[in-house]
Amino acid sequence: MKISVIGCGYLGAVHAACMASLGHDVIGVDIDADKVAVLNRGDVPFFEPGLEQILQQSLASGRLRFAVAPATDELVDVDVHFVTVGTPQSATSGAADLSFVNSAFDMIEAAVKSSTKKPVVVGKSTVPVGTAHALAKRIAPLGLTLVWNPEFLRESFAVEDTLRPDRLVYGLSDDPAHAVHGQSVLDEIYASMLAAGIPRLVMNYPTAELVKVAANSFLATKISFINAMAELCEATGGDVVELAHALGHDVRIGNRFLSAGVGFGGGCLPKDIRAFVSRAEELGVEDAVGFLREVDEINQRRRDRVVDLSFAALGGAVAGKKITVLGAAFKPNSDDIRDSPALDVALRLHEHGAQVTVTDPEALGAVEKRLPQLRTQVETMAALKGADLVLLLTEWDEYKNLDPAVVRGIVAHPKIIDGRNVLDAQAWKAAGWGYRGLGRH
Repeated sequence: MKISVIGCGYLGAVHAACMASLGHDVIGVDIDADKVAVLNRGDVPFFEPGLEQILQQSLASGRLRFAVAPATDELVDVDVHFVTVGTPQSATSGAADLSFVNSAFDMIEAAVKSSTKKPVVVGKSTVPVGTAHALAKRIAPLGLTLVWNPEFLRESFAVEDTLRPDRLVYGLSDDPAHAVHGQSVLDEIYASMLAAGIPRLVMNYPTAELVKVAANSFLATKISFINAMAELCEATGGDVVELAHALGHDVRIGNRFLSAGVGFGGGCLPKDIRAFVSRAEELGVEDAVGFLREVDEINQRRRDRVVDLSFAALGGAVAGKKITVLGAAFKPNSDDIRDSPALDVALRLHEHGAQVTVTDPEALGAVEKRLPQLRTQVETMAALKGADLVLLLTEWDEYKNLDPAVVRGIVAHPKIIDGRNVLDAQAWKAAGWGYRGLGRH
């Protein structure tokens, strides 16, 4: 099928390359001309394992190309438009900013008015519940069908999650004809996945929209729950790592997302739970998700805790002290620094007068562009040299595997705060380090 992917950020670039790899003819459209040029060269403007290879293969096949929006002439012959633009948090509230979604629909409408085709529009962006109904009503006069098909990508696993998802969710129109048409078109696009036995879950628009935000809210809640338990462990002498391990043996709970530490960040969970709360307030059911405010507050408190522990480790004052922060991305195997707990802590300590050096295998380019006031060093050992305090805040393998005896000979003072609870505490203590985890003693 001839497919457009409108919005070629993280989600869109991955989706476009993967759809082309399935044999579809794909054009990706974005307002950023520089990004379009980079993608057309076969380069990936962000770090995502496995994407560069599939992008280059899809470009070489002739089934994938990218164009600068609005690209109306390029879109008139399209069978299916995927909308994959961002929905960032509003600058003035916790609500989602839908301006990019509306701009994408402006482009689709302009293309349809210049064409004899009646393409199906597929929304993949994370939007407040009720958005799909409003958008379907908007394009109804043009005779277009809307399907809401939320994404569930994990950064650093995006290609796998696109080509082999754990489920395909179809949010369909209440109009039977539109519903049948939308489902049949998506079935054709995802034919190989359906043939492989991937579950297809069919529902109405609001349920499909809620699946995405409810999933992210649940994951955020699970993380904040174990971090709340870390606070109790610190108050009582418990060990949150052992606690989480014991909880994880209960099949009703499981051990995933039960890692206490400095908390979650990135471009999805923080803004999605805030947008969910904001939308619930608009609907008059804010009490139903009021607990998410506490989830957010717990998450922010863990960053405060790392700052407090840093002051304590350095005798109550950090001004003039050399602090090395291991990690800048919000998670390992990513260069995404959006709402990164590591950088939030680093910036706070810098503002208190500490000499902060940040290192990360992939994210330093973004740090230097957005936070030039922070010192960066790509080489881990060089970043550690002469440090008065080390903070491990992103659990890259190379940091988890550091030899405490070797590192002790490089730093000025062997003190470390394990903000992800991934180090062998006893091994570091035995090597002469002042070790402190979160929720551990």
